[in-house]
Order: sequence, then C-alpha cells, then structure tokens
Amino acid sequence: MSSGNTCDIDEELVQKLKEFRFKKYSQGNAAFVLKVDKKNLKIVEDEEYDDISVEDLVEELPENAPRFIILSYELKHKDGRQSFPLVFIYWSPKDVNPSLHMLYATARTYLQEKIDVTRVSMAMEDV
Repeated sequence: MSSGNTCDIDEELVQKLKEFRFKKYSQGNAAFVLKVDKKNLKIVEDEEYDDISVEDLVEELPENAPRFIILSYELKHKDGRQSFPLVFIYWSPKDVNPSLHMLYATARTYLQEKIDVTRVSMAMEDV
C-alpha cells in the first residue's frame, strides 16, 4: 500500500477495470461494482452487470454499505449516434456507520486516480 492511502487495489483488478472501460457494448448500461474489504484494506470486485437499468442497479446495491460503481451508460444522441460514457459513482446510504463511510471516502480519490476515471458523481441514498 502506498503511503497516504488507506486501501490498496491489486493490479489484476485494475487491468480488469481497464478491459471493462474499453469493452464495446451494443446497447444498455453496464456497471462494475467495487467494495472495500475491511479486513485486508483492499478494494475488491463486488459485482459486474451487463444491460442493467439505473433503477435496477440501485435495487441491487446494499442498503447498509457504501460501494464504488463504474457505470458505462448508454447515451443516445439526437442524430442517432450512441455513446457509452464512463462515470465513477460513490454510493453511500444514509445509515452507514461513520467509520465505514470515512474508510470509503478516503479510498475514493486513490481509486479514481488508479483507474483514471474523471467523471464523478456522489450518490447518497435519501430513503
């Protein structure tokens, strides 16, 4: 683990995320969900979804634990073209234990830099 980082990420997972990033999709959204393994202080894969709506993805996320999501969403342009921009989402339900929230918050910047995703969205569950 590099100094100043609370969590580490295996190079194998970084490579898998790069492959996800450059994967060609014909339609629909795709999501790669990551979590922090608290025992080993590592960022690990949780789930990967193909052709999933944003609403269904939200239903799949845990109600009591944060997650990092790399979302490739289908964007249909007015001229008929399709593109699949990549967005990094930090999901944190409102009733998360503060120490767990802090662990994810400190790991977020390191993960963004490591996987080179610049479009960021913070998602806090209101329900």
